[in-house]
Amino acid sequence: MPLKIRLARGGAKKRPHYSIVVADSRYPRDGRFIEKLGTFDPMKPKDSAERVKLDVDSAKAWLAKGAQPTDRVERFLEAVGLWTRKARNNPEKSKPKKKAQERLDAAAAEVTKAAEAAAAAAAAPPVEAPVEAPVEAPVEAPVEAPAEAAAEPAADAPAE
Repeated sequence: MPLKIRLARGGAKKRPHYSIVVADSRYPRDGRFIEKLGTFDPMKPKDSAERVKLDVDSAKAWLAKGAQPTDRVERFLEAVGLWTRKARNNPEKSKPKKKAQERLDAAAAEVTKAAEAAAAAAAAPPVEAPVEAPVEAPVEAPVEAPAEAAAEPAADAPAE
């Protein structure tokens, strides 16, 4: 009989309340159980002592009998000091998928081509262009229009 220490949901809609129970893994989540070990109320603040209530002695006894805690119950048992969680790591899941891997390979190929081109350009002797002395253009003074020429267009304007 594979035993699990797990959560059984109770409470109303949108107001969950869980019982920490020992049950056969083949039983339904909220169904039959062997023993109730405590409660978990996720609606209470995380630092509240009332959030998780657990009978430590009976939990220790069930762990000795071979009951396996679920992930969430493992966290509660670790907080009490009865259990140490194993580090979980799935390196295959974090790898990029096929199309992303192809894009990464294409980008890496472009980077290597650019690096080879830069290395080839650095290895070739630089071709120097003949240096010409800058020719200074003569600076012309701004030409001012005569005052009489500016006054004539005003005389041609129609009077109002």
